[in-house]
Amino acid sequence: MYVITLIYRQPLDVVDRFRAEHHQFLDALYSDGTLLASGPQVPRTGGVLIANGSIDRDVLMKTLERDPFWREQLAEYSVVSFQATKKCKQLEGFE
Repeated sequence: MYVITLIYRQPLDVVDRFRAEHHQFLDALYSDGTLLASGPQVPRTGGVLIANGSIDRDVLMKTLERDPFWREQLAEYSVVSFQATKKCKQLEGFE
């Protein structure tokens, strides 16, 4: 699995201009099986994405580059790969 953190580099009013397009981007990643979970950090200084680990890291990075938050340099991304050795039933079958 991958844990992807986003830290906003622009004020929220700028980030919010691209929020709808960002959500459309995320919807496509849910549809193709890339994403397992996502949401804003609390407090809202960025976001967190959990991605399916069966996806090649290079492919994931190229995919993330299509995110409007990346494209518009609104957020800094950190991608951590980890091996989930224990999982809840809902995540069985995911790497």
